[in-house]
Amino acid sequence: MQLHELKPTSPRKTAKRVGRGGKRGKTSGKGHKGQKARAGNSSRPEMREIIKKLPKLRGHGVNRAQTVNSERVLPVVVNVSALEVLEAGFTVTPKSLVTAGIVASVKRKAPKVKILGNGNLTKKLTVENCQVSQSAKEKIEAAGGSVK
Repeated sequence: MQLHELKPTSPRKTAKRVGRGGKRGKTSGKGHKGQKARAGNSSRPEMREIIKKLPKLRGHGVNRAQTVNSERVLPVVVNVSALEVLEAGFTVTPKSLVTAGIVASVKRKAPKVKILGNGNLTKKLTVENCQVSQSAKEKIEAAGGSVK
């Protein structure tokens, strides 16, 4: 095979140029007047206009910190003064607080509990599996109790 014997497999076709007079006649498929009939028209798609008007951060309410960290479980707060109701020598755990009626159960389970140092404590208590603030720890130990 020689170079001069090569032939294209498909015929060359040029795209029809619309809207420049010639074969199609009159308005050449562009309709009558208006923005879309003009040369160089490229109007932006409708959907893009709608998207541009939407706020950037969607799905976050007024308090964004709560919606972003919605999986985070905050402990139920119990003051030392609420533990005064319990009898001396009582072992304070999240489960025992639910049975005593001081804390409500969450989804039939004992929630995480944090004991804060608001109020006074006179009884000896043992605290287990609870978060305890520094002031609450001092008051429990001052009453003769212990924190584990």
